Amino acid sequence: MAQRKLAALENQSLRRALAETERKSVGRARRDRQELISFCCNDYLGLSQHPDVKRAAAQAIEELGVGAGASRLVTGNHPLYRDLENQLARLKGTEAALVFGSGYLANLGIPPVLAGKNDLIIADDLSHASMRAGIQASTAESRFFAHNDVEDCRTILENERNRFDHCLIMTEGVFSMDGDRAPLVELCDLADAHDAWIMTDDAHGLGVLGGGRGSAVEAGVADRIPLQMGTLSKAVGAYGGFICASRAVIDLLVNRARSLIYATGLPPSAVASSCAALDIISSNEALVGLPLARASQFTRELNLPGPESSIVPIIVGDAETALSASKQLAQEGFLVTAIRPPTVPDKTARLRFTFAATHSEDDVFRLTAAVKKIGLLP
Repeated sequence: MAQRKLAALENQSLRRALAETERKSVGRARRDRQELISFCCNDYLGLSQHPDVKRAAAQAIEELGVGAGASRLVTGNHPLYRDLENQLARLKGTEAALVFGSGYLANLGIPPVLAGKNDLIIADDLSHASMRAGIQASTAESRFFAHNDVEDCRTILENERNRFDHCLIMTEGVFSMDGDRAPLVELCDLADAHDAWIMTDDAHGLGVLGGGRGSAVEAGVADRIPLQMGTLSKAVGAYGGFICASRAVIDLLVNRARSLIYATGLPPSAVASSCAALDIISSNEALVGLPLARASQFTRELNLPGPESSIVPIIVGDAETALSASKQLAQEGFLVTAIRPPTVPDKTARLRFTFAATHSEDDVFRLTAAVKKIGLLP
């Protein structure tokens, strides 16, 4: 059975394989004995390689060991968590924060606690797979509105909100495969008008938008979004996920979120390195502005629409074309992964370019020259 399923994926150019990749310096990678400039990494600020961040991780290992040893509610709640959660709450302007083992675990565990029987969850149709997993884990009814379509969301609310006790609206602040931002102002207005909560996944906004504080700050609605989720594995450069919310919500999640209760705590090194990285994000405005600046350079030179984030996709359609284009860019010295269904909808396979503070203007200029050379754009 497994072989048949693999063969079917192969026939559709959808089979995936793990590719050993070394990342020993910022913005660079080594794969298949080839040195490449990486434009597919989510380490937007290069903090995974920052000496202060690495030093914090090493010190935590020396003082507290390699692993957490148990779940946070048993013995895995080492003292570094307090500092990290306080930092996150200050950054997002909320009463409290709670760190999970990953962004996926956060999105898996939060919706079932906050929305159950007789409740409604409404989410953007392009919401991340982890958000969909959390919605499916909930006993709430769910509806999906067309991507970033405020009127479609409004129609669902007007037709169905009054049938349910509570309503949770979910969206990404920055969509991971398209790089566009959610219409947060309009969604907040809808939430206010229909007595609904709004939860944002800002995995790709933190450290890049709003002076590093994320897409809600960029949109001017940070005080109107009661549930702000994010990750520590992208711009922060470490590992883990989190939710910033009221103290009551955080306390409820500690008691009910299964993906927190039954998961081993993060290694001390991951928590300590996140603290060090957030210090840099909070204090280095020039650094956090660079990813968007590099993305803007890329779109200008290729006459593409201006970017809304540090992610710029070029949609090619079928999976085979995307794989071929990725291979051609590798031959030119660039690592850009082909993104294929089911990660993106059918017939929208793409090259997803991610820009980081560690890319130089010359790196981007050479990339645009390579994109033109292989004829990626019409």
